[in-house]
Amino acid sequence: MKRLAIRLAALLALPVAVALFSCSVARAQDSATLYKTKCAMCHAPDGSGNTAMGKQLKVADLGSVDVQKESDADLINDITNGKGGGKMPAYKGKITDDQIKGLVAYIRSLAKKH
Repeated sequence: MKRLAIRLAALLALPVAVALFSCSVARAQDSATLYKTKCAMCHAPDGSGNTAMGKQLKVADLGSVDVQKESDADLINDITNGKGGGKMPAYKGKITDDQIKGLVAYIRSLAKKH
C-alpha cells in the first residue's frame, strides 16, 4: 500500500515538475531574447563588447572576471539606473524587475570558462 501511495504521489508531482522546468526554460529564452534586443548592440551577442558601438563606448566584457565578480544587486542597479554617465541607458520603467533579474542571470551565463 505504501508503494502504491509513493507511486501515485510521484505521478501527481510529475506534471508540476514539468511545468516548473518549462517555465524556467521559457524564462531563460525570454532573457536571451531580451538581451539580444536591448543589450547586444553594444555588448555583442557573446557579451564581449566587440561591436562598433561597444568599442566606441568602451563597454566591459560581460563575461570577464571583473563583471562576473559584481554582485547581482550591483548588476541590477546598473541595468535599472544606467551606467557610465548616460553611456548605458536606464531600463527602469522600460522593462520589469523580473526581466532585469533575468538579464542578470543571462549575464552570469556569459562567464568565461577557464
